[in-house]
Amino acid sequence: MDTAVAPDGDVRPPALSRRQMNVIYGTVVLGLLLAAMDQTVVATALPTIVGDLGGASHLSWVVTAYLLAQTIAAALAGKFGDQFGRKRIFQVSAMVFILGSVLCGAAQSLLWLVFSRAVQGIGAGGLLVTATALIGDVIPLRDRGRYQGGLGAVFGLATVIGPLIGGLFTDSSLGWRWVFYINVPLAVVVILVAARTIPAIESRGRPVIDYLGIVLIGTGAAGLTLATSWGGTEYAWSSPVIIALFAVSVLLLIAFGFAERRAREPVLPIRLFQSRVFVVSAALSFVVGFTLLGALTFLPTYLQWVQGVSATVSGVRTLPLVVGLLVTAVLAGNTVSRTGRYKVFPIVGGLIMALGLYLLSRMGSGTSTLNTSLYMFVFGVGIGLSMQILIIIVQNTVAYRDLGVATSGVTFLRTLGSSFGAAVFGTIFANQLNHHLTDALRQTGVLPPGVLGLPTAVHNLPPAQSGPIIEAYAQSVHALFLYAVPVPLVAFALAWFLKEVPLRDMARAAAPDLGEGFGMPDGQGSDGELERAVSRVIRTEGPAAAPAVLAASGTKLAASDAWCLTQIHLRTRYAGPVDVAGVGRAYKLPGAVLRPAFAAAAWRGLVTIDDDECLGLTQQGEESYRKLAEAWKTWLLTKLPDRDGQRPTGPALDAALSKIATRIADTGGGHPEPDSVDAPGR
Repeated sequence: MDTAVAPDGDVRPPALSRRQMNVIYGTVVLGLLLAAMDQTVVATALPTIVGDLGGASHLSWVVTAYLLAQTIAAALAGKFGDQFGRKRIFQVSAMVFILGSVLCGAAQSLLWLVFSRAVQGIGAGGLLVTATALIGDVIPLRDRGRYQGGLGAVFGLATVIGPLIGGLFTDSSLGWRWVFYINVPLAVVVILVAARTIPAIESRGRPVIDYLGIVLIGTGAAGLTLATSWGGTEYAWSSPVIIALFAVSVLLLIAFGFAERRAREPVLPIRLFQSRVFVVSAALSFVVGFTLLGALTFLPTYLQWVQGVSATVSGVRTLPLVVGLLVTAVLAGNTVSRTGRYKVFPIVGGLIMALGLYLLSRMGSGTSTLNTSLYMFVFGVGIGLSMQILIIIVQNTVAYRDLGVATSGVTFLRTLGSSFGAAVFGTIFANQLNHHLTDALRQTGVLPPGVLGLPTAVHNLPPAQSGPIIEAYAQSVHALFLYAVPVPLVAFALAWFLKEVPLRDMARAAAPDLGEGFGMPDGQGSDGELERAVSRVIRTEGPAAAPAVLAASGTKLAASDAWCLTQIHLRTRYAGPVDVAGVGRAYKLPGAVLRPAFAAAAWRGLVTIDDDECLGLTQQGEESYRKLAEAWKTWLLTKLPDRDGQRPTGPALDAALSKIATRIADTGGGHPEPDSVDAPGR
């Protein structure tokens, strides 16, 4: 598919039909679903996987390796997409994801599986970021909010169906390996459809990538995760290996701080940490990720080993947690959008998370299904109250230039928290299980070979033998969740230090969006954030403000004249020569309907119309349009107030407006009211 070059030199996609956009969107959604679902799909399969491959003490690394690799890849993918083209990076990411999936399915040891999950995570990180960025490339501005909201729903759906699908494959005759193999044909479809339908759009610029920062924070985080995973299991906490891992990791993170001060485009600008709101929100985000993924990883272990349900049923039984999360995330988002108040949610969320973990720690072999579901629902409510709000808080308080990187930073820290949570929970579980299982085996006597590796085999033993083993798992899970209770209490204490800043309208509009709540990577940077902020204001308040802005311009234009001048200027600048029939086609109207408006503007000396009905602006028309555009920009600045003492700069605002205008010209311009202006350009 060819691309077009705008008069200002930007490479942009051609106008696409609704069918083409829907095909591209379906391709992007499938790629996003694959990457998002594999964060949780292995949870219900893990007990069976460990039974086949052994290595229960390293169980958490099956999740951790994926998350760490995905985080680092996501940091790189956005920049690579700018440099080499998002279509190419999307396809390469899908290929890497296929390779990782094949290696996972063929794994013959847990170490093999952990390595393969890291490869899979690299592909997933690229898919997550480029999927959302591709939407910005090919979907018209007027439709993008709806499409982006759909991507957020995909993230929520992946959280719900991931454990269920993992259980279904594990219990089927295909076995757990098809949890990974099923990705292969689906990802091949993504690659083939993307090759045919997605336009190849490459940036003419050469973005700066903070390779040193990515390497330092990636290795530092991996070292800390490895230390918390090995400590107390492979090595004593006081062993030289663990001490060295902690020391080297801390030094790497300190070096990361110094490197970020000198980087032209840092992964995580140190100046962000000068904002108390960002620091508190980042810490809370880390805790939420730590708690959520840690719990989700080991709840299926409890359900299968202690309650004796199948992998499929364990996936179904975790749904109350996700339902609680989704319901409260939506309610909290909508409440914030109406009231603008947000501080209460992470405070209450921290308390409810702690209560939920305490209730989960009370689960034992005799806990009823109703109580188990209630405990999970309470825990999910606590997560939902805290998860989504943190992104909204950060976006409302950081400077405009840091919107994108601050959003990415909070998401990045939540993913790191998830990695740490899986590792720390895994260490606690492994230590407790080794202790309690040793005692249990003294009571059971000799067991048939391979029984200890499979929950179903243990529950098929006589009660005298199965009872002590089941109780060992129950006590291990009890300790796991009980030791985790203080973590959300730390979040509860931190939330009191949040500074509540009145939300602007654009932040309120973003509040109900589940995509950001689930930490869906943006991949479009600060410029994209400003563009979306401006477009929200224009879309929600522009039509009502148009008469006042028109009066403030001092042009004495009629509303119809202003509309005609805007149409001609934008389409001529960003799409080439325009005629009356062409404007009519954009609005699905006969040219004859619009001809009187342009003729009236021509009679007033604002517009030129030649024999072929090609449209242009006279000198008076150009001057009137310039005054009108300046009036719109002045109005916008009143709707985009100071953030940390900074307004968007003139060039940044002009760039955002130009991109909006380009997309409107590309895709027909939407259907504004006759007295409104599509989008003020330069």
